[in-house]
Amino acid sequence: MSVSPPSVSPYIVLRGQTLPAFFYGTAWKEERTERCVSAALQAGFRAIDTANQRKHYFEAGVGAALQAAYAAGSLTRQDLFLQTKFTFLVGQDQRLPYDPEADFATQVSQSFASSLDHLGTDYLDSYVLHGPSSGQGLTATDWEVWRAMEALQKSGQVKFLGVSNINVWQLQALLEGAEVPPAIVQNRCYARTQWDAAVRAVCARNDMRYQGFSLLTANVRELNHPLMQSLGVKYGVSWMQLVFRFALQLGMLPLTGTTDPGHMAQDLAVFQFELSQEEVGLIETIAL
Repeated sequence: MSVSPPSVSPYIVLRGQTLPAFFYGTAWKEERTERCVSAALQAGFRAIDTANQRKHYFEAGVGAALQAAYAAGSLTRQDLFLQTKFTFLVGQDQRLPYDPEADFATQVSQSFASSLDHLGTDYLDSYVLHGPSSGQGLTATDWEVWRAMEALQKSGQVKFLGVSNINVWQLQALLEGAEVPPAIVQNRCYARTQWDAAVRAVCARNDMRYQGFSLLTANVRELNHPLMQSLGVKYGVSWMQLVFRFALQLGMLPLTGTTDPGHMAQDLAVFQFELSQEEVGLIETIAL
């Protein structure tokens, strides 16, 4: 079967800087973190997402894999895009990266310093607020944390700021009040909301990139649709590859969290085929 050359590059340009278009996510790996990140780097991933939240991430395990790659001479820090997060106390367990009695600006500073130590770096490519402190609006607490993050970006220790687990109204409020607007928005992405269409639209209007996570696990029912099966046969790919290719063509930066090296290679092979615009539209509305 003849397939036209892919239109999506493995790299994108965001606010004048080049970064990888596909991220490896490290949540829920625990003692497998170092091994999984090493495998992801070997497969070709160059963007790594983590968080200084020991409850769901093992940031130091990510750092161990990075140091091993540097020591082997296969990669340098400049080859990679490293993204981690500040997480409020409500999202943490007892293994805290900051003093819970400190003011929020100090908590950000302590968590950031801990992340640099874990990851063996003196700067971050992206620093993300793991989610607002409330499900409704933005609080004074959120603004105190965001101002501290802005200070890190202005100091040159962070290239991009981002925010995760945010709704469209909160994102609009953040854009209205921020001195340094987020460049990255990372959400769990559901087919039933047309793949977070409202938030993606705000991102598109404001020179931000949307990162989608749980693209597979949050959409199992929809992705068992006959459309996905037929497209898989047409292109000779798995439905997982279809989802990631679709996400890239929508303009997302998808995250994969697979622990299987074979699946890592398959995920990166999505740059080798291209969906038609009609097919992208059909997947976009697959849950309607």
